[in-house]
Amino acid sequence: MLTFQSVSKIYSPDVKALEDVSFDLQEKEFLVLAGKSGAGKTTLLKLVLANEEPTNGKILWDGEDIHSIRRRDVPYLRRKIGAVFQDYKLLSSKTIYENIAFIMEAIGADDEEIGSNVPRALELVGLKDKFNRFPHELSSGEKQRAAIARALIHRPAIILADEPTGNLDPYNTSDIIKLLLKINELGTTVVLATHNKEVIKGIKKRTILLKEGRLARDDEKGGILF
Repeated sequence: MLTFQSVSKIYSPDVKALEDVSFDLQEKEFLVLAGKSGAGKTTLLKLVLANEEPTNGKILWDGEDIHSIRRRDVPYLRRKIGAVFQDYKLLSSKTIYENIAFIMEAIGADDEEIGSNVPRALELVGLKDKFNRFPHELSSGEKQRAAIARALIHRPAIILADEPTGNLDPYNTSDIIKLLLKINELGTTVVLATHNKEVIKGIKKRTILLKEGRLARDDEKGGILF
């Protein structure tokens, strides 16, 4: 599904975010991308989203080089990807329903599709009774659930979750991880980037450890700590 071939991202001689990183990600896999802050996790995800270009190497999606496609085709690539961030990125002036519907509107969905799919996504994440709330009316855990629903609404092939529990307490952290695992069980590939050692230790899924931009370990059993 996704292949990194000797990928490096160098911003300056003193700032090497990634160095010679290679790995394959299979369809429907759950991958934990572990490492301290500054290890290169976010840069790696930005490269998949085509928000950044590698200095060296290639990133292949189903055999096609992501960074060789035409710029006008990048939005079509991104439709295959759902992204979840630490700071939620919800639109404060819109209700939770409207936040999610906005994504469907952007890809040309009609009112019938929106009316059917948005409630289904909210039910999946446990927010079916809060569709009319605004972000400021939700707890941090609920905001992240809404952000996950938004990432799922266009049925992406892969979810990229960048420190999604960074602003959450242990109880909500556990709930969000369980939700991501459930989404994976339903058939969506998930990449979870985190520096939370308790999260890393608790997930028995394949784990890649980044240290100072380099791939230090790749363990199928998970639980790698740094």
